[in-house]
Amino acid sequence: MLRYLRDWGVALGGAAAVYMGWQWYTTPDLGDTAPAFALYDLDNVEHVLADYRGSTVVLNFWATWCGPCRTEIPTLNTFAAEHPDIPVLGIATDGPPRKLAEAAEALDISYPVLVGDSAVTSDYQVSTIPMTVVVGPEGAIKDVHVGIIMEPQLAWATR
Repeated sequence: MLRYLRDWGVALGGAAAVYMGWQWYTTPDLGDTAPAFALYDLDNVEHVLADYRGSTVVLNFWATWCGPCRTEIPTLNTFAAEHPDIPVLGIATDGPPRKLAEAAEALDISYPVLVGDSAVTSDYQVSTIPMTVVVGPEGAIKDVHVGIIMEPQLAWATR
């Protein structure tokens, strides 16, 4: 029995190391300054990244069909509620606004959902979702996280 548990422990540890290494390998290098964008939310209000200068901003790229994206939404909701001074913007990479609005309501998303476009996904090199980008008060990229982000990671990235 102990050998069985040891073998599973080694296998799980190896899998975790490969997963973490893959995330590091696939994390895009966006440079020093966050690419500019102007996107509309589900209420047709324009959000321009430059308007958030002076504040740290969390950009979360997600899709309605993405299971891991759905898993991290409660974390982002909690973070947005506990840190009202740090805007959280969910940038949807799929769907027309009506479909996104239905998903946002069903998932109880409490932060603004922006309708992404091919330009913003290209500029931010989004190839894997979810992907979270933390932009500092001066527009510099502070952190890029590919995969589900947990509350301690988000808190660390935004401090």
